[in-house]
Order: sequence, then C-alpha cells, then structure tokens
Amino acid sequence: MTPNISIVVPVKNGIATLPAFIEGVKKQTHFNNVEVVIIDSASTDGSVAYLSQFSFVKVISIDPKTFNHGATRNLGVTYTQGEFIVMTVQDATPTDAFWLEKMLAHFKDKEVMGVCGQQVVPHDKDKNPHEWFRPQSKGGAKKVKFKSKQEFLDLSPKEQRQCCGWDDVNAMYRKQALLNLPFEPLVFGEDMLWAKMALEKGYTLVYDTTARVYHYHFQFPTYTYKRVLISKLFIYKCFNYFDDRTYSYKDYALVVYRNFKWKCAPKWITHNFNLIANHRKATHTLATAIKMNKIEALEKELAVNIPQGTTNKT
Repeated sequence: MTPNISIVVPVKNGIATLPAFIEGVKKQTHFNNVEVVIIDSASTDGSVAYLSQFSFVKVISIDPKTFNHGATRNLGVTYTQGEFIVMTVQDATPTDAFWLEKMLAHFKDKEVMGVCGQQVVPHDKDKNPHEWFRPQSKGGAKKVKFKSKQEFLDLSPKEQRQCCGWDDVNAMYRKQALLNLPFEPLVFGEDMLWAKMALEKGYTLVYDTTARVYHYHFQFPTYTYKRVLISKLFIYKCFNYFDDRTYSYKDYALVVYRNFKWKCAPKWITHNFNLIANHRKATHTLATAIKMNKIEALEKELAVNIPQGTTNKT
C-alpha cells in the first residue's frame, strides 16, 4: 500500500535520539499509512544500521558537504510517495499518538497547503526547567490567508513576521505545494521564508498548537549568541523588521524567583543568566550593525546569505 504521509528527516549521528523518534512514529494513529525518508549526512555512530531494520524507513545518503536546510529538504521530497509531507528533525519526538492525525485533519479543507505545529520542552531533569512546557491553555488552530500578494505586503513588517512563525521541526505540507513552491537553498530560515512566499502566493496556512513534538537543545552561551543573532538578522533582512525585544534586568531577578518557586537546582540560575546576557548581546550586536550600515559585513562574518525581502517599510 502506498503511504499517504511521508516524514522527511535530515540525520547526522542521531543514534542517541532516533529510537525515541521512531517509537513515537510507530505509536501514531496513522502509522499504517506512514513512511519515513531519512536524508543521512555520513553518520558514523550506527544511525544508518539502526534505521535500516525498519521496513517503513528509507535511507538516502548524501555527502555532508552538500547539506543545506532548504536544498536537502527539497531533495528529501523527491524520494517521498505520500500526498502529505512532514518535516521534522532527528531529536524531535511526538508528544502523543495523535500528532499526525491532528495536522492531517486540516487538509480536509482543499485550500490548506501547510500546517505548522508546536515544539515544546519536556519535564526532564537534564533540560532547562525554565523552558519546560507549562501550558496556560489547551491550545488551538488558526488559519492564515490573504486574498492577494499586495494584501500581505500591505501589512507592517512586524505583522508579516507574526504571520510567518513557521517551523520545520514540526510542519506538514501538501506535497504538491512543495513541488510548486520548493524551499529556498538556505542554511537557515528556509521554513519562515517558505511561509512568507506561500502567503504571498495566496496559500492557506494553519498554525495548530495542539500538534506538538518534544524538542530541546541545551544552549551554551556561544550557541545562544550566534543562534539569536542569525535569527534576528534573518528576520531583519527577510521582513525588514528589527526585532529589538530582549530581556531586561528585571528578568535576572525573575530567574532567581522562578528557580526557587520551581525548586530547581542552583546551576540553572547561572545557566539562565548566561542565556539572558547572550540574548542581550546578540540584539545589541545587530542594532549596532544596522546603525553603522554593516549588515553585509555581519552576514559575511556569520557565513550566511539571506535574501532581501520585499515589504512595505512604512
């Protein structure tokens, strides 16, 4: 039977997390209609041997030098059989058995071209407890669509950005939509840019915060600084919007308060102080580059090439 859902996963030495991912897929209510397409970048830790034992998994090997977030995902699509394509990563795990079912349900509307879920942090001791998922509501779904490209461009840069919080850690697409509108070959932000192009094209997109996966990266100070800087630089160039939001000095006190409130280990105070400091540093670095007209130099330093967006700058 031809699978209806194809899950595309870039992999590089993922043996520590792949078993949890595979088990999460096997528990899905739609598992009998699922295939997993792995794009492996020369793993040396046994990932390929582990994945090869599953009949529903297809492994495609690539030269790691050719890996690119946008182009590699486009390559993965060419190996899929399903009508619907899921993009995720090797260290994401579905939070329940209805992950795929929840996203697939939105495609009953023939105009829907993509559904983006939510990534959350589980309550594990090795993960930053200040980032643990503590929902304030049950979540829900929201459709986003514009009648024309101009209607989208008439939004403020900030409003455009708010419509494009797309995330390939947890997203489902109509395959035809990806064939008609493939990802740009970018090292970062291919998902946000795809959402922007999709809305300009008149596609209907859905954000469903009930379709969740667990996903977490321990953030060392240098990682936080570079990640925040690249993300904000991408948003600035793609949407012509400088997101100057960052932490205030009050947030340092809140870290201490929450650490005691949640009875966390003292080490998390220092860790979160470092996150705040590097988030502030990254925001300041970008603000200075904008003021000094040195965006191109910053791009070169970070080794990223971000396309300039077209938007209403007023």
